[in-house]
Amino acid sequence: MYEKLSKRALSCMYTAGIITGAIILAVIGAVDYFWIFPKDVTIGKWISLILAVLILFDVLISPYFRYHRYRYSINDECIDIIEGYLFVKRNIVPIERIHKIQTKKGPVDQMFRVAKVIVTTGGGDVTLSFLEDEKADRLAESLRKRINQIVLEQREAQSELQEQLSERNTEDQSGSDMKG
Repeated sequence: MYEKLSKRALSCMYTAGIITGAIILAVIGAVDYFWIFPKDVTIGKWISLILAVLILFDVLISPYFRYHRYRYSINDECIDIIEGYLFVKRNIVPIERIHKIQTKKGPVDQMFRVAKVIVTTGGGDVTLSFLEDEKADRLAESLRKRINQIVLEQREAQSELQEQLSERNTEDQSGSDMKG
């Protein structure tokens, strides 16, 4: 069963989008002020206007769609994350392939009490974003315990295999001693 994000996640997405949009608009404004307007570059004015409208549109619309499309599921075998805005991406990570688990909170995340759980595998990183602080901590701890359990099971299986090989080698040696 897939889980949805909390409402805090949506507020965090909007705030982060507004901050990013404001920075990009400030850069466009600076370029306009110092280069495009003094040199009266007409095409530059139109490009700036189009970019500003697209950025404002993205700031207002993107968080809504990202929030409603974001889903994740975690079971004994894998982590499954579905996310995206224009392009929907699905990541499926087998639990047994996880090498490292990390939680991370940026300044905006801290304001809304959300966190990211970053899962590292041999193939790269996968991030569970915008989880409530408490849920992120529980999830990271649960994954850590499951990984430790898998490692113990693998070590036990490897020990059993080594014992079997050792017994066969002993039997082979005693059988060759009898023949000789």
